[in-house]
Amino acid sequence: MRILAIESSCDETAAAVVENGQKLLSSVVATSAEMHAKTGGIIPEQAARQQLVSIVPVIDETLKKARLTKNDIDALAVTAGPGLIGSLLVGVEAAKTLVYLWNKPLIPVNHLVGHIYANWINSNNKQFQTLKFPALALVVSGGHTDLVLLKGHGNIKWLGGTRDDAAGEAFDKTARLLDLPYPGGPSISKEAEKYLVKHPKAKLKLFPRPMLDSQDYDWSFSGLKTAVLKYVQENKRFDVSNVAAELQEAIVDVLVEKASRAVAQINPKSFLLAGGVAANKRLRDKFEVDFFLKKFSTTFHVPPINLCTDNAAYIASAAFYNFKKVKWTDVDARPELTITGQI
Repeated sequence: MRILAIESSCDETAAAVVENGQKLLSSVVATSAEMHAKTGGIIPEQAARQQLVSIVPVIDETLKKARLTKNDIDALAVTAGPGLIGSLLVGVEAAKTLVYLWNKPLIPVNHLVGHIYANWINSNNKQFQTLKFPALALVVSGGHTDLVLLKGHGNIKWLGGTRDDAAGEAFDKTARLLDLPYPGGPSISKEAEKYLVKHPKAKLKLFPRPMLDSQDYDWSFSGLKTAVLKYVQENKRFDVSNVAAELQEAIVDVLVEKASRAVAQINPKSFLLAGGVAANKRLRDKFEVDFFLKKFSTTFHVPPINLCTDNAAYIASAAFYNFKKVKWTDVDARPELTITGQI
């Protein structure tokens, strides 16, 4: 089954074709990051306007790269939410137009669930063969931090998440405090790497580890922003790379420690890391080391870096594994959708 998927939940405009939920035939992502860098962040109206310009060329290029026509497509999928309402509408209305013209089924997809399914793509490798249910998944992105248990496709239970800011949001907002360029997450990571190369044995304990000892699966990152703000105000000659490394370490520590604690308590067969923040090298490395040292029987999985950030490939994969028949006319943008929300 070949699915053409469309993703436009934030500032990217993406389309992809995936076969049987695993084989990636083509993927195209149009970014407006350069435009948002000038304003220091995303302005929703500007993002949606750019997506209106990009959506048709992106879909055309995706089919061209896959060497397919509309007749080779079995179904379409689209991100229904969560996200920016204007951006979501661009993708949803484009998808609804195509299914009407092409007479194909339309599968609405939860963007957060989609992130998890990046772990299924291009799965002709040994890692995929060991991916089994029940699976514990940590989705870490700019707007969300959620820990969920998957007992099977379509069977998802929320275990915990952020009580305030998401991990990615903490990266982005702190980057602004440090006057680092947009997008903030990669900028923090780049600066942190500079410091770690020079100081590989540095003990990074400057900032607190919020909720590290709480006996739940929740996180809190708003206090970290306050801690960084206070530090830079009191230390005018601070080292940007050092502060970036300290912040990154604090966030990574609480994510890894609390997720690992959940693995030890629940003992799932697989653990899946997903979301834009999963592209962070320090986070990926620390999870791999932690799983090795603790000798978990649970297998650790993380998508390739290019599939962690927003793209339509994982939307197509999620659509395949969670296919439900719906009337295309009933598909709407759902900006406030939660990770367990029904579409």
